[in-house]
Amino acid sequence: MSGQLVECVPNFSEGRVSATVDAIVRAMLAAPEVALLDRQSDADHNRSVITLAGPPAAVAEAAFRGVEKAVELIDLTRHRGAHPRIGAADVVPFIPLQGVAMEDCVRLAESVGQRIWSRLKVPVYLYEAAARRPGRANLENVRRGQFEALTREMGALPERHPDIGDPVCHPTAGATAVGARKFLIAYNINLGTTDLAVADAIARTIRSSSGGFPCVKSMGVFLASRNLAQVSINLTDFERTPLHVVYEAVAREAGRRGVEVVGSEIVGLIPRKALEMAAGHFLHCENFRPESVLENRVAAAVSPDAPSAWRLPER
Repeated sequence: MSGQLVECVPNFSEGRVSATVDAIVRAMLAAPEVALLDRQSDADHNRSVITLAGPPAAVAEAAFRGVEKAVELIDLTRHRGAHPRIGAADVVPFIPLQGVAMEDCVRLAESVGQRIWSRLKVPVYLYEAAARRPGRANLENVRRGQFEALTREMGALPERHPDIGDPVCHPTAGATAVGARKFLIAYNINLGTTDLAVADAIARTIRSSSGGFPCVKSMGVFLASRNLAQVSINLTDFERTPLHVVYEAVAREAGRRGVEVVGSEIVGLIPRKALEMAAGHFLHCENFRPESVLENRVAAAVSPDAPSAWRLPER
């Protein structure tokens, strides 16, 4: 693997049919020089998060192949899940890891976005650092109303026209948001209640857009499989708002409402520094393991003694 490393974390709107996710992952790993760092699926969210790394051109190729397979296999008209989505391949962010600047990832996003439109006829929105319109730096603005609203509004409202492609949703695959961003921590906190209103209220309290913590995005979600409410959180800059600060705030707000935190989970990978900043704080993280640390997985992927990191995991 070269000295330049880019991470890509595509999110696909399928978390229940493992054969579909297997096919998408195989398509991406068919690109040379790409390492699979992590793969997680959630049935309640009906969403899978795949983490890849490799040289920029290789990762761009793998990302396109994953989108192509998702467009082939996922039908959003039949999709139901707790997580907002506009596309079969919902988001495709590129993140600089080593020897690559954010501007390089912006160019990757633009190139892959153009290819998605020209080859697959899926319109593309550019978000975060790749955004061409100020309002599209925030992904939630792009996903407003989800796939169902977008199919009605894309051709009717100029503000909903895509950045790349004609203003017509793909009939089954919707649209795709492609971007460049810093590393993001996806972190969910589970509450000992079935009351979604409690999770919604806590999410409003902590998220930046409602006057809460900077660089925090959050929403309430009901997990039918576990019969509990969850505060689903994205930390877009964990150095400004660390993981443990968010956990303690959620626990405090839950306690004020007579509810306990019953656990938390990290979706995808987490930088070592984020864990170091949270040292001494008990996060009740149900699924943490050493392999969740980004740097550990990158090291394993590039090691000649760890070829399994390059293969589709055994299921």
